[in-house]
Amino acid sequence: MKLKTLLMGAIASAAVAPAAFAERGADGQVNIIYWQAPSIMNPFLSGGTKDVEAASLVIEPLARYNEVGEMVPFLASEVPTVENGGVSEDLTTITWKIAPGIKWSDGTPFTSKDVKFTADYCMDPEGGCAQVTKFEGVTSVEALDDLTVKVTFAQPTPFPYGPFVGGESPIIQAAQFADCMGAKAPECTEANFAPLGTGPFVVDEFKPNDVITLSANPNFRDPAKPAFAKVLFKGGGDATAAGRAVMETGEFDYAWNLQLAPEVVAQMESAGKGTPVAGFGPLVERIMLNNTNPDPALGPDERSVIRPHPFLGDPAVYNAMSLAIDRPLLVEIGYGKAGKVTCNWVPAPAAVNSDTMTCDKQDIAAANAMLEEAGYKDTDGDGVRETPSGVPMKILYQTSTNAVRQDFQALIKQWWSEIGIESELRNLSGSVFFGGDPGSPDTFQKFYADVEMYANTFNGTDPQSYLANGLCDKAPSPASQWQGENISRFCNEEYDALHAELTKTAGAEARAEISKRLNDIIVTNGGMIPLVHRGRLSAHANSLGGVKLNVWDSELWNAADWYRIK
Repeated sequence: MKLKTLLMGAIASAAVAPAAFAERGADGQVNIIYWQAPSIMNPFLSGGTKDVEAASLVIEPLARYNEVGEMVPFLASEVPTVENGGVSEDLTTITWKIAPGIKWSDGTPFTSKDVKFTADYCMDPEGGCAQVTKFEGVTSVEALDDLTVKVTFAQPTPFPYGPFVGGESPIIQAAQFADCMGAKAPECTEANFAPLGTGPFVVDEFKPNDVITLSANPNFRDPAKPAFAKVLFKGGGDATAAGRAVMETGEFDYAWNLQLAPEVVAQMESAGKGTPVAGFGPLVERIMLNNTNPDPALGPDERSVIRPHPFLGDPAVYNAMSLAIDRPLLVEIGYGKAGKVTCNWVPAPAAVNSDTMTCDKQDIAAANAMLEEAGYKDTDGDGVRETPSGVPMKILYQTSTNAVRQDFQALIKQWWSEIGIESELRNLSGSVFFGGDPGSPDTFQKFYADVEMYANTFNGTDPQSYLANGLCDKAPSPASQWQGENISRFCNEEYDALHAELTKTAGAEARAEISKRLNDIIVTNGGMIPLVHRGRLSAHANSLGGVKLNVWDSELWNAADWYRIK
């Protein structure tokens, strides 16, 4: 069996083009603002995009995806394939060759031992690694010599690029994290806040949920990069303030994830100091349905663990809730041309976008009829239906604090009230909600609510690892220190079996068909209610050069190539 090409993306033979500068640190300071403030610099302990992206300035993978979705080598000398001998003919192993001469920011050599350690760290069963799906099927990682790493899989693996590829699966230094294995991982504050790295910058100071200051890495592999000597990475506030800080006042050079109404963005751009940049990847705004019981009467380690939910598991309920939503209106008021109606969890790349469902028309009458027929009735006339067992259909609906999301909440609350479901709205700081702190009751992983709304995406163009987030054993729980990306606690035997089939299926078309079937299973069986396929919208100062918006990896993937336009 031969793996002729990567699924939906050719491997590029070289990394990004050189930037327009020739002296490290010559361009002074660059100012970055993420209105969802990073909480940690270790993406293995957080599934939050904000944390993964901030960390990508410091720690790097062996390979990542460029702005057009091509896989490019970063710390590796090339991307292994069957053709170049890096992937075995039987597809059970992949062998990475590390580029020679790479050093950690402390000046010590970067070796295969660090790569092996990273795998051991994430795969430790007591560690609660947020990125463990990247290592699905891995049986061993071996350091064959200082610059060679061999990954072995339990079975033929046509897409062996989960481990060590993309911003979600970087390499951490073995020496720094040696005492941070397993249950000790969250306790290593210094390492988690200021990891040593191979990337263009090093952490000077990290203030959780506030600000990060960084300096140019003196041991970065390209002596002419980065152009900036310092980075000020400000977190917090809101998307409106972030957009203004770049496009109107010019205080900042780059603003991420401008979840703003189209007319607001246009007004900001008219000030002439910054430029919005946008692109469509797999980012989907959706409502996650809690498949477990978040009743506050349960203990903190029982909430969102004990099954089932009193009524959200009934197809009549979640289908009626979906039918009551006017998605075209949500797109219009929230995103304009930067949004599309979607019924899918994975709407991109186009080859994996399922066309089996339609959801572009709201039908309140049909939703009411569906609930009525299933036995959900308003017996006391208060406007709220009860379950056949008498439980009022009242839900807690939470999301992060953001103007667009609060508009969505208000509209959806109204639509759901029209079908007899009462919603209590709650919004939380994005820095906390997406922070991954196992001690916080307010994280999206804890999911101490009935439904919650957010968006996330995945690195690269192959959704295998992302779809693994629907597997039964990937649900956050006390045993995993509340890490894991199966946020809805969805569990379906057919889904698990089909995903196992995906891991051993070759051929782009066959993989795409399985991916679409997996998407359909989780959506039609109460895992989530997709709402909007969102374009990624950020902005950069007109004086900042080298920016290439990347919807397939970290937006900061090529920060080493940024420079000041003189």
